Amino acid sequence: MAGYPKIVFTEEVMREGMQIESASIPVEDKVELLNALSETGLKNIVVGSFVSPKYTPQMKKIEEVLINFKPQPGVNYLAMIPNERGMERAREFSPPLTLQRGKGLPRTSCHQCDVFTRRNYNKSQMKEMAGWTKTIADAKARGATEAGIGTNATFGSNFLGDFSVDLTMKFLTKQHELWDAAGIKVTQVSVGDPMGWVHPTKVEEIFSRVKKMWPDVVDFRAHLHNARGMAITATYAAIKTLDERDTLHLEGTLGGIGGCPYCGCGQATGMMPTEDFMHMLEGMGIETGVNMDKLIECVWLLERILGRQTWGHVSRAGPRPMEKARLFDANAPFVETLEQARHFKLGPKLYEGGISPWAEPITSPYLERMQKGLPVFELNGNWPWNEAFFPKVEDLRAAGVTSDAKKVAA
Repeated sequence: MAGYPKIVFTEEVMREGMQIESASIPVEDKVELLNALSETGLKNIVVGSFVSPKYTPQMKKIEEVLINFKPQPGVNYLAMIPNERGMERAREFSPPLTLQRGKGLPRTSCHQCDVFTRRNYNKSQMKEMAGWTKTIADAKARGATEAGIGTNATFGSNFLGDFSVDLTMKFLTKQHELWDAAGIKVTQVSVGDPMGWVHPTKVEEIFSRVKKMWPDVVDFRAHLHNARGMAITATYAAIKTLDERDTLHLEGTLGGIGGCPYCGCGQATGMMPTEDFMHMLEGMGIETGVNMDKLIECVWLLERILGRQTWGHVSRAGPRPMEKARLFDANAPFVETLEQARHFKLGPKLYEGGISPWAEPITSPYLERMQKGLPVFELNGNWPWNEAFFPKVEDLRAAGVTSDAKKVAA
């Protein structure tokens, strides 16, 4: 849509979501979920990680999942491949996997939280930064003309506290200077938030300052967790800050599940629920190509597999009923439970027999107009503005109210 950046969304429930769940989830369930996701219209799906099962046993049987699922044309299947051993395992499944290491462009990055990277990778922030020189030298030797820069734990840390935007810009500037010195143009900036410190005001400021300082940057990436409920508002801020010249890469998980065992929040970390994000995009007039009914069915399937409710909202109350056929019945009885709320998709049988205190059926002139196919409100017409029931200036005068006094004694 004009004015908005191109949005590239990647579904991460099979990796980011499952890595914090039970390792005993059957392969058959994962295959069923991956097959269902493949039918939703999502274009990019991460199937899992080729990592050591010693530390991530949830990914131990990724090969079995890939052997048994049914890839769909038009879907880009990806995997996390952290090292050459992982690449060797993944090659056996390409296609359908698209094999890639990193984010495409040569890039430098580091965690702003030294504690987190030591807990997660057994590597210091200093060691991460020590690798920048080799990364840039290798890129120069390969003839690279563009590069990316980034930080992780961009917004703050559960172990070290809040990180200012100025601090983030300092880390980015130091990297940018090195790429400049090598004669390689920086066109990509990434931010990450493993611990759920993201805030929309910080996203807006960082991206705004990047665009002002470095106009060549047109590719933005944000991996945001949702521990404090800010991920979807932060993505909205990113979309509104960027424009049609830019590309914005975002990630989320079905039901908003996910988390990192190293950050201290566990399953509470979560990510932006995919279904809620797609619903927001559609409300902004941004085409997603995603079938919301099928996506919600995937959430319910995931909840059956996990044996618990997930974090999203649209799967509970349904998308806003924008079409006449999806509007709720004005004479429906009380809807009180989450199970009853699923009537938006499963029909009125879910609330039959509920409390119905109305002595007479609910009627409304607005309902009548809607049922006749007329607009409920005529913004540039007469209804309801010229109807007898709509308050008018003359009514104030008749009540003794004038422009000289709010109330005149009768």
